[in-house]
Amino acid sequence: MSNHPKIYIAGHRGMVGSAIVRTLLAAGVPAEALITRTHAELDLCNQAQVQAFFAAEKPDQVYLAAAKVGGILANNNFPADFIYANLMMQANVVDAAFRNGVKKLLILGSSCIYPRLAPQPMSEAALLTGTLEPTNEPYAIAKIAGIKLCESYNRQYGESHGIDYRSVMPTNLYGPGDNYHPENSHVIPALIRRFHEAKASAAPKVTIWGTGTPKREFLYVDDMAAASVHVMNLDKSIYDQHTSPMQSHINVGCGQDVSIAELAHTIAQVIGYAGEIDFDTTKPDGAPRKLMDSSRINSLGWHARVELNEGLQQACQDFVKNHA
Repeated sequence: MSNHPKIYIAGHRGMVGSAIVRTLLAAGVPAEALITRTHAELDLCNQAQVQAFFAAEKPDQVYLAAAKVGGILANNNFPADFIYANLMMQANVVDAAFRNGVKKLLILGSSCIYPRLAPQPMSEAALLTGTLEPTNEPYAIAKIAGIKLCESYNRQYGESHGIDYRSVMPTNLYGPGDNYHPENSHVIPALIRRFHEAKASAAPKVTIWGTGTPKREFLYVDDMAAASVHVMNLDKSIYDQHTSPMQSHINVGCGQDVSIAELAHTIAQVIGYAGEIDFDTTKPDGAPRKLMDSSRINSLGWHARVELNEGLQQACQDFVKNHA
């Protein structure tokens, strides 16, 4: 067994967790230093199970990439599931980590923590300054609680116990390992599936929810994983210079956004679908624009590397290989 710190990746089978595992292995972390558990092996909503796991494994670092996630439809239909599962996972993992001597922990949040009409691009300072987007408010509230959990444990126990718990807020993520469920997926995987199926069945047109005018920012998941590892390993004095005790979260985005219509046409092109694209304007759009201000993480030395076109090609290949 190596002397490398033991690293627990919660949610290692998900899109982000699996990318973090890939990134750590590529950086030379030995496989035996990584601790993982499937949902069947460890239910993060079960406090007793989580405490027992941490007591037995005693990890040195924790990446909390496990979450219950979904698109507009899923968030609208299952608000109780989303707020309960995400609150419980975070509370159980953070507290068990603290009780078992974990010094470094990173929670992954979401850009939906910001007010629906936050000034664009959305800076970290926009948190808690206005009303959230109603369609995913329960999920957003849980993610805000995750940030505040980290901050509260740091404020109460940072000096006495030497803990350093951080949080990163990614923009919309996509890439290998995404969820391509017909109803409960996010916009990129949903569109990849729709266009692939439309091409396969020679459908004359594809209808997309909303007007196509909202703009969204998208980040390739391996870029997010690299950012997570970068933030986890930043020297505390540098991290503290760029954050404050009650505003310690860091945005992670690429700094550019595209309209849903542009995105749809790009994905159709990558897949080779030549039919018509129609917009159902009776369906909801969600927030008009969600661009992140990523200047804080850029000033800490991280920048996105994968362009949207390149990332979409990788995502489409992943879908064809594993889901089509």
